[in-house]
Amino acid sequence: MRHLEFAAGPADEKKRLDVFLASQQAELSRSRIKKLIEDHHVTINGQPTRVSTPLKTGDRVRLDLPDAVPLEVTAEAIPLAVVYEDEHLIAIDKPAGMVVHPAPGHRSGTLVNALLAHCRDLSGIGGVERPGIVHRLDKETSGLVLAAKSEAAHRALAKQFKDRKIKKVYLALVRGRMEQDRGTIDLPIARHRTHRQKMTGDKERGRDAQTAYEVVERRPGFTSLRLFPKTGRTHQIRVHLASIGHPILGDKIYGGKAGPGASSMTRQALHAHRLELSHPISGKPLALVAPMPSDMAKILAKP
Repeated sequence: MRHLEFAAGPADEKKRLDVFLASQQAELSRSRIKKLIEDHHVTINGQPTRVSTPLKTGDRVRLDLPDAVPLEVTAEAIPLAVVYEDEHLIAIDKPAGMVVHPAPGHRSGTLVNALLAHCRDLSGIGGVERPGIVHRLDKETSGLVLAAKSEAAHRALAKQFKDRKIKKVYLALVRGRMEQDRGTIDLPIARHRTHRQKMTGDKERGRDAQTAYEVVERRPGFTSLRLFPKTGRTHQIRVHLASIGHPILGDKIYGGKAGPGASSMTRQALHAHRLELSHPISGKPLALVAPMPSDMAKILAKP
């Protein structure tokens, strides 16, 4: 267990305890601080207190930060393609077919299982010893996934994603010949009304979603694209491309199973290729790249 101590100054007079603690450090989120106060891990002048207690000048605030509790998920020594790693952050080139988080029917073999075995220095996210994955890829989408190793890194990365500060570049092979060299698809996305595992374009119910694209190469029957999603909705790129009549090759849900090249794709031909972000602790720019996977490259290599 670690202990942090702070002194309230004149500028902190009448400030709420949770607001004060959030302003004094960058490691813990305000929601995490509230939970620690409610669980009696915070005292003022040695006395138990409440989240909303107002501070007075000279108050001594002590925060006891308990050790992270183990996650009830088994660590598995699964090989990982590590693109970048330091004490705060790890970036993985996830293969197609790997689920990111454990879920019913996928309790093992996930990226989380693999990261728990790989990262021996996890300090815990939200009080639990686990990797802090702040974004997801579909099971059959390959490419870059970021995971934080500490609460401070997780908090900073989540904010960059929320504020749309992270630049994402995807590669895709889509059915048909796209005539426009570049463009932007602006179509709100919502859960399908009847097929609950599927998303759909819906201007009335949907959340805003934009995907910019540019043509890399046109081939007989399909087109190679570079994509720049400006938002991060579930199945966004897949829904957007299908909405303009160019579903991703191999995408069985959104209509890409027909057409040249699709027969050799056992999954949707979509790859998270590049991420540009600021390091969550140092603030230095990072540009991470995962090369096009072999199954997509083989289709492009055909004469």
